[in-house]
Amino acid sequence: MAVLDILRYPDSRLHTVAKPVTVVDESIRSLVRDMAETMYAAPGIGLAATQVNAHVRVIVIDVSETKDTLLVFINPEIVSASDDRIEGDEGCLSVPGIYDGVERARAVTVRALDAQGEAFTLQADGLLAVCIQHEMDHLQGKVFVQYLSRLKQGRIRSKMLKLDREAA
Repeated sequence: MAVLDILRYPDSRLHTVAKPVTVVDESIRSLVRDMAETMYAAPGIGLAATQVNAHVRVIVIDVSETKDTLLVFINPEIVSASDDRIEGDEGCLSVPGIYDGVERARAVTVRALDAQGEAFTLQADGLLAVCIQHEMDHLQGKVFVQYLSRLKQGRIRSKMLKLDREAA
C-alpha cells in the first residue's frame, strides 16, 4: 500500500470525467487500498480516484468515528435522491483549509460494485449521503467550490495558487 499524492485545486486534472471500471481486478483493488491509506493519512472521510490522478469511477468513504468502516463504491450511480435538502459546510482534501456551505440532498440511494466486484445498493442519509454526493461530483470533474459564487471561487483559487507558490 502507498499514500498517493492528492491533486490540489485548481489543478485542471480535477476536472477530468472518470471512466467506468470495466473489470474489478487486482489493479483496482490495489488502487482502493492505496486510496484508503491516502484518505486515512490525510486525514479525510472520502476520496475519489480523480483526486489521486486515477480517472476511473472509484470512491472510498469512511464517516465512522473509529475510522474502521471503509466503504468502497466502484461505478457508483445515484438511483434516487430525496427532495429534502440540507446545507452544511463542506471541505475537500483537494482544497485544504477551505470550508463553505453547499446544498445537497439529505438522503440518496446509490448502486455500485464493491471491491470484490459484487453489486450492492445502499441507502444513505446525513453526512454519508453528503459525502457520496461530494465524491461523485469528483468523478464528474466537479469540485465543491464550483457551487460557490464566482467571487468566492476566485478568492479560493488565488489562495490555493499562493499556497502552492509558497510551498515550492
